[in-house]
Amino acid sequence: MEIPLGNPRHRAVILLAVIAVAAIVIYEAAILGLADRRMSVEQLPDMRKAVALTPGDGEAWDRLGRLQQWDFIDANLPQAVEDFQRAVKIDPRSAHYWVDLAGAYEAQGDIERANQAFEQAQAVYPLSGEVDFEYGNFLLREQRYSEAYEQLQRAVRADPKTLPLAISRTWRSSEDVNALVDDVLPPTAEAYIEALSFFGSINNVDAGLVVWRKLIALDQTVPLRQVFPFMEEIIRQDRAQDAKEMWYEALAAAGLPHDPPANHSVIWNGDFSADFANGGLGWRYRDIPGAAATFDSERPPSGARAYRIDFGGGNNPSVTQPEQFVPVEPGRSYHFHAYIRTDQISTESGMRFSISDLNHGGVVNVATESFTGSHDWTRLEADVTVPAITHFLLVQIFRSPSRLFDNQLSGTVWIADITLVPSGDGTPNPTEPGAP
Repeated sequence: MEIPLGNPRHRAVILLAVIAVAAIVIYEAAILGLADRRMSVEQLPDMRKAVALTPGDGEAWDRLGRLQQWDFIDANLPQAVEDFQRAVKIDPRSAHYWVDLAGAYEAQGDIERANQAFEQAQAVYPLSGEVDFEYGNFLLREQRYSEAYEQLQRAVRADPKTLPLAISRTWRSSEDVNALVDDVLPPTAEAYIEALSFFGSINNVDAGLVVWRKLIALDQTVPLRQVFPFMEEIIRQDRAQDAKEMWYEALAAAGLPHDPPANHSVIWNGDFSADFANGGLGWRYRDIPGAAATFDSERPPSGARAYRIDFGGGNNPSVTQPEQFVPVEPGRSYHFHAYIRTDQISTESGMRFSISDLNHGGVVNVATESFTGSHDWTRLEADVTVPAITHFLLVQIFRSPSRLFDNQLSGTVWIADITLVPSGDGTPNPTEPGAP
């Protein structure tokens, strides 16, 4: 229907209608703005006034309920339950509101209604990893473990971000590593590695090794670097045999060469045929200020290739790398061998090899001759007797900072063909520190 606008009366009616609609819109906006400001303050009186202004806002009732429940000074759990009930009545399709209501019921000790609220949350959002996770945690607290594990596995499958918390909550509830791996974790290398890192972080090597065995049984590729955090804990706890076994298994799982050195050396990759692993039982190297390091194509007297470090002359660094943790047998003797070459190494503090026990300071302290200036390839040798308390030796190229005024280190050092080979019959030496 057309309204003739030429008639002044008609124009006046339309104008009044527009003004009325605008007034209503402005009023509603003002109410919503005022309610929002009062809700943002998160003070109970203001929030009560806010929900009174917008009584059909389920989110407002839910926020009010959370404040009522978790107010450290004046918590009101029965009122919180009522607020959450209002929220789910306004919006029964919100899984979030049902989870909050379930938590309030549980806090009241009404376990049956809490369980019903969790089930309702799942019914309205069956694919929510967050809902599955919260329900699983509730079931853990009720020690309904088989049901809890089912919910937590659903959670981590739907939302991998819940995996770290699912691992820690499951372990701290039951301390059953087999149930954690078999009933909660999905059978993937990523999930098992997360559990392995967790057990390393809480210093529980035994539980972590259970996870590791099950991870290997999956027959999936495991990136080598991802097992390093757990191996650090094994080394810290002096579990040499476990570290050695895990190292070879980890190399195989990563698709890397894993045959033991042909010369019976306990040093891995002593000929530098492979790049540095930078963790585990492989060589480690960190940047040295003012230095550049690389593998050298020039063949050393023996071994696959040499490792070269060039010092630029602008620093007086402490050098403790490359380095490697080497598992050894307590009470056994070993023979160390390496080649070194230097070119114009400055200062009186030169380059040498150091062999020590980092876990038991002072019980092993072997150092080779120090090299400064220029030297062609030179063979270095040393005998090392391992005390009864030593399970790992730290082998490293070493240089302590110079004490002289003109102390900037310049020049080049090469190292090659590093071995540590068992010798003798392995009978413990009773004169060594820590021997029985």
